Formats: sequence, C-alpha cells, structure tokens
Amino acid sequence: MMDDYSLDPKWYVAHTYSGYENKVKDNIEKIVENRNLSDVITDVRIPVETVVEMDGDQKKESEAKMFPSYVLVKMVMNDATWHVIRNITGVTGFVGPGSKPVALTDAEVAALGIDLENGEETAVRKTTSLGFAVGDTVAIREDVLFGVNTATVTAISPDLKKVNVTALMFGRETPIELDAADVKPLK
Repeated sequence: MMDDYSLDPKWYVAHTYSGYENKVKDNIEKIVENRNLSDVITDVRIPVETVVEMDGDQKKESEAKMFPSYVLVKMVMNDATWHVIRNITGVTGFVGPGSKPVALTDAEVAALGIDLENGEETAVRKTTSLGFAVGDTVAIREDVLFGVNTATVTAISPDLKKVNVTALMFGRETPIELDAADVKPLK
C-alpha cells in the first residue's frame, strides 16, 4: 500500500467525522499505550485557537477547533501504522490523494500552531468579538486620520478597547493607537 517508507515520524492529517476529533485523539492515545506503539506513533494534536468575546464588561475566552473534523498525527508511516489509525472509529481517512497520506512539512505544522520543540499547541491568533485579530487589515473611520483608510492590526488591548495599528503615513509605516470603535474589519 505505502510506496515509500520513512523511519522518521512525520505529521499527517487524519479526517474524522464531525465532532469526533477528541474521541479519535483519545482512542489513538489509548491504542498507542496498549500496543506499545509510542516509537512509531509519537504525537496526536487537535489545533485550537483562543476566541475572545465581550459580554458587557466581561471578557470571556474560549477555545475553538481551528480545523473541525481533522486530527494531526505524528507517526512513522507504514502499512501497520496506517492500518491502526485508519481503523479507529470516527476516522474516515488520511488527507492525500486516494489512500496515500501526504506528510506535512515542519513549516506547515508550525503555521498550524504546533510548537514543534515544546510539543504544545499554541494559539495562532486570538479572534475577538471585534471581528478582527492581530495581523488583519482593518478600515479606519474616515474622520479619525485624514487620508488614511486602512491599517494593519499589531495589538489589541486585553479589555478590547484600544487597538494598535500600523498605517502608511507620509510614505512610511507609522504605529498608531486607536479606540476600537474607530476601526472595523475590511469586508
């Protein structure tokens, strides 16, 4: 089934039924422990992001799955490990053409928010109830900065009332602090 074997574990993406991500992760971890497969299936992750919402004056943080119906598995891909993962209840297959899984590069995994060195998930971005996050381009209210229509968000205050942006002014990127009410997401 697998053409090229690798002795080094690589990250693969397993597709699951909707809502089965945690169950699949738990089942993989149990099978790895029970069958002593920790040398060939080394890690299982479900990337999440922190979502910040304002409820009146209260800030509420929650976690949301970044890629619903997908689980990342770091494993040595061979016929046996493919079969183990593929036959877990809730797994529909691997991401890749046909039945051949395609490994992610380290850069792709890092972009998904997995800290490869510490083995921890990290939030790639905090999404807020403001409708934008750090790194997004936003529209600036017309009467705030004459001639400046857009800017890039560089920071959002913990209370979601102030937004730091960089905007092109006088031919160079200029940092500016604005009230959150003065910016809105670009449509």
